[in-house]
Amino acid sequence: MTAKSRRKPAITISRTEHERLLALATALAERNAELSEIMFTELDRARVVADGSVGNAVVRIGSQVTYQPDADTPRTVTLVYPGDADIDQGKISVVTPVGIALIGLSTGQSISWTARDGRKHELIVIEVRQPTEAALP
Repeated sequence: MTAKSRRKPAITISRTEHERLLALATALAERNAELSEIMFTELDRARVVADGSVGNAVVRIGSQVTYQPDADTPRTVTLVYPGDADIDQGKISVVTPVGIALIGLSTGQSISWTARDGRKHELIVIEVRQPTEAALP
């Protein structure tokens, strides 16, 4: 993967999830204005669709995602809201730089993102698995 500048990929988010994420970005603004702004930027460019209209290959809250960071070994994580985050269990918060990068992506898409330490990274989504209805947040 190259570090060349390019357009960000299209992302899709359900209406209800979009509203919750906007509220999280607003709350985050007082603690981390830079991360909040990144989240607002991603949410602004998202295609917002009716609940239930998001495809199974799209990363959303509760999705188990296998992605390849920086052409390295693939990682599998579950994307969750902040209160459910537990890195030891592979549950990453949507209000982290990689969580923000993943939300709304589809299988096969890649995105460049910046870590908290300022380093630039790129990831590609290899596989997305959705939770069962009973396990949805």
